[in-house]
Amino acid sequence: MVTLKPIVIGGHTMLGVVVQLPKTTLLSVSTDKGYIMCGALDVGLLNDKLKDRGIIAGRAVGVRTLEQLLNSPLESVTHEAEKLGIAAGMSGREALLRMV
Repeated sequence: MVTLKPIVIGGHTMLGVVVQLPKTTLLSVSTDKGYIMCGALDVGLLNDKLKDRGIIAGRAVGVRTLEQLLNSPLESVTHEAEKLGIAAGMSGREALLRMV
């Protein structure tokens, strides 16, 4: 099952997506510029093999809900996200505000 949920942070509407799969759930929240995602996101792949795409993204591990994704510290971020001042340890919510 796939669930889409509007998420408002600081007056900006973002899109939360929950994909329920057997034995796991994928979570993401996106803006027009970038996104944060659960531990399934491969930041190394985005930084290395897909670097020409300039993807702005962050990864939080151990999260099971969109609320946890928003409130948890990011474990890693892409090089493009770093250019916007987004860093590991920053909450997902704070990172998303820098992506609008």
